[in-house]
Order: sequence, then structure tokens, then C-alpha cells
Amino acid sequence: MSTETQGGDDLEERVTNFLRRNFPQIQMHGGSAAIQDLDRETGEVTILLGGACSGCGISPMTIQAIKSRMVKEIPEIEQVHADTGMDGGGHGGGGDMSPSFPGETVDDDGEEDEGPQAPF
Repeated sequence: MSTETQGGDDLEERVTNFLRRNFPQIQMHGGSAAIQDLDRETGEVTILLGGACSGCGISPMTIQAIKSRMVKEIPEIEQVHADTGMDGGGHGGGGDMSPSFPGETVDDDGEEDEGPQAPF
């Protein structure tokens, strides 16, 4: 195995494999997760959750779990955005559907607050 990454292909493959490996429940429940955008320079990735994820009541928890785990498992990823295609209101933020509960914040001590855990 080469330790050198050519372009973004290796990173994209690792993100895709991360989604498959960590979230098989998405597929089992008729949903899908795919990379919508990957910016290697900024370390930002946007994930599109589709199928049954659009409108699913636990999709905010799924998004939170993806965000929390991906930045820990893939060092090049610094920020994860997720979109379920349910923007509706044309709210800014680049299609980032982020729930407003703990988990995406850093507390006053500089420690990550992982918030609630997804039920899987």
C-alpha cells in the first residue's frame, strides 16, 4: 500500500468507505449517503443523505453521528456538512442541515461536546 495520496481519490474513497462501514442502517432503511462535495484543501466534506433519509425523524441524529465520527476517524476531514435535501426555506449555510443541539459545539474548556448518540 502506498502512503502517498494521489489527488483526492484516496480521501474520497476513505470517506465513502467510512459511510458504508459505519452506517449500514442508512441503506437497510432505504436511505442513501453520498459525497456531494469534498474540498481537500479546507478539509470540508458535504454529505448528501437521500432516499428514506429525507424527512426521517432521526436524520438529525444520523447527521450528528456522521459529523462526530468522521472527523475523528479521517484526520484530513476537519468539518462535515450534511444535507437531506429538505432545505425548503432556502436558508443559507450551503445546504447544511445541522440540528441545534449539543454535539457540534466546543464547550468553554475547548473540549468537543458529542451530544446525544444515534441509536445505532
